[in-house]
Amino acid sequence: MAFTLATWNINSVRLRAPLVLRLLEEEAPDVLCLQECKSPVEKMPLEGFAALGYRHVVARGQRGYNGVAILSKTPIEEVAAHDYASLGHARHIAGRLENGVVVHNFYVPAGGDKPDREVNEKFGQKLDYLAAMRDAFHAERPERSILVGDLNVAPREDDVWSHKQLLRVVSHTPVEVNHFTDAQEAGGWVDVTRQDIPSGRLYSWWSYRSPDWQAADKGRRLDHVWASADIASAAHGSRVLRDVRGWEQPSDHVPVFASFDL
Repeated sequence: MAFTLATWNINSVRLRAPLVLRLLEEEAPDVLCLQECKSPVEKMPLEGFAALGYRHVVARGQRGYNGVAILSKTPIEEVAAHDYASLGHARHIAGRLENGVVVHNFYVPAGGDKPDREVNEKFGQKLDYLAAMRDAFHAERPERSILVGDLNVAPREDDVWSHKQLLRVVSHTPVEVNHFTDAQEAGGWVDVTRQDIPSGRLYSWWSYRSPDWQAADKGRRLDHVWASADIASAAHGSRVLRDVRGWEQPSDHVPVFASFDL
């Protein structure tokens, strides 16, 4: 079974339903994972997605915040929805496809503005969430699995516009990168995007605060596609749809794609 998967922090699925529909029509991934849906499941605009062939959905929603959903052209069975770090947030959903592959969709906490858990509770929550992911992967090493989502960490120097200037900025601080790497290594996860695009600056997020995001190009790679070691070699064709950031009323994130031959 060959299939293409995409992940996208949509920043309100109801507000940006037209953008999701456009992506589904133009790119037609077999599976689309959305984060920051900001809606209860019953109010997500699923009928429009179903009309384009995405009739199979597993999701967790939350009014005004968080929320994750997996849209699929083929049947998908919910297998987990963990509340990592016991935050009470809708930040994870996992579903099993017909070929037995489990897709994990994550929305890791952003972490607030100050990289100090003593003065910023949100930063502590982020570190705790990543640590809980690490512990879960240690306890049960993933097999035949794909993990995607807005993980809110840009781990590599070429995942940010300026490594030196962002070392003390949330999303690229050494403590976050260490927690992120520990979680990745605990599960034996392979960074599919960087497996396919091993070098060069690569971003999936540009701040709304920038008056001209494209000219300034001060981006970060916060959105990731990982595969368990047993299927990582089946991944190919990774790409980041940068142009989507220029669509009307865009999310500050863009979709990240990968294909798998399984």
